Amino acid sequence: MHFKVPNQWHWREYFAELLGAAFNIFIGLSAIVFNFGHGLPIEQLVPDSSIRRLITGLIFAGSGAIVAVSLIGKLSGSHINPSVSLAFWIHGKMHLRDFVGFVIGQFLGAIAAVLLLVTLWGDYARSVSNGMTLPGLNYPLWMVFLSEVTITFLLVLTIFIFISHHRLMRWTPLILWLLIAGMVWQEAPISGTSLNPARSFAPALVTGNWHHQWIYWIAPPMGAAIAVGAFRLITLSERDVLTGKLYHAFNYPSIFKNVKLPHFQHHPHSNR
Repeated sequence: MHFKVPNQWHWREYFAELLGAAFNIFIGLSAIVFNFGHGLPIEQLVPDSSIRRLITGLIFAGSGAIVAVSLIGKLSGSHINPSVSLAFWIHGKMHLRDFVGFVIGQFLGAIAAVLLLVTLWGDYARSVSNGMTLPGLNYPLWMVFLSEVTITFLLVLTIFIFISHHRLMRWTPLILWLLIAGMVWQEAPISGTSLNPARSFAPALVTGNWHHQWIYWIAPPMGAAIAVGAFRLITLSERDVLTGKLYHAFNYPSIFKNVKLPHFQHHPHSNR
């Protein structure tokens, strides 16, 4: 594996993020439509909404885990979420150019996913507002905002803890599958469990509904930034994030900075 020169645009990685985000969000939102869309049989077959939320969480989070271990995930690192990329950039694992490229790819992928969702699911998708994240009924906005900060904080901190240990890092996709599925199951009634500004922005754009969407643009990145600070405080510089990928494969190139893995070969002209 080699390290790529930082003063280049890494289009393959950005496109991989676009594809990964599109797959994850299309599958996840399709699970929402299938489990909660009005007129579909699952509503009668499984009347308990809590069970349907759990199924939705397992599918939504499972699609993200699949991306992480796929060819495109091994190439880009499978952030598929601007909040996650922001955390790696703040922590010094990404060049600014690559951070921007990742975020643009993630937003474009999310928009493509929602457009495909609306095309294929039609009225069923519209019956659930095309998968929009919205504050839950009877929850004050401060609680919705705090919930998004908290769950994104837990997401990023878990990622950083797992990929800072050689023995744990290979299990990162699995633990994230379980963690996010649990969040969707228990937290979705409060905020919709966004965690991801791109995931929330795309349905709002396609639907034309911006009601309280500022929460999902501010709270998840804030939670990610706090998680970086918490990780540094917990580790006290004695341990660092080893890679910028959620599932690191040594036979794939890396565009990330300060990778600290055995047998990793940096490009001799890289600006680390």
